[in-house]
Amino acid sequence: QVQLVESGGAMKQPGGSLRLSCKASGSILSIKTMAWYRQVPGQQRELVAVRPSVGSTKYADSVKGRFTISSINAENTVYLQMNALKPEDTAIYVCNAYVYDDSRKGDDYWGQGTQVTVSS
Repeated sequence: QVQLVESGGAMKQPGGSLRLSCKASGSILSIKTMAWYRQVPGQQRELVAVRPSVGSTKYADSVKGRFTISSINAENTVYLQMNALKPEDTAIYVCNAYVYDDSRKGDDYWGQGTQVTVSS
């Protein structure tokens, strides 16, 4: 079993910065990708940023130049640095990971999400 735990969500003013973290734990053999999505009630879940273990990162156009997803570190943790926050960044940010477990089975895992609110 694999668990993803996010932290770092908060309320910030427009223009502010915030760093989210997502840690994967459990029976992990290797991680193929880690990603951040965001969810606004009544809207489709949106991909924010993807960090593969090998290869280039990808960002939603709406966050390019403002958000940065870190490399996956040795503790199976990835960070999302969010700068120049805008009210439209308000959402629940959910971590996703594609993980190969100890039995070499690959699967998608999701965290519970952390709330980010940008408001003056």
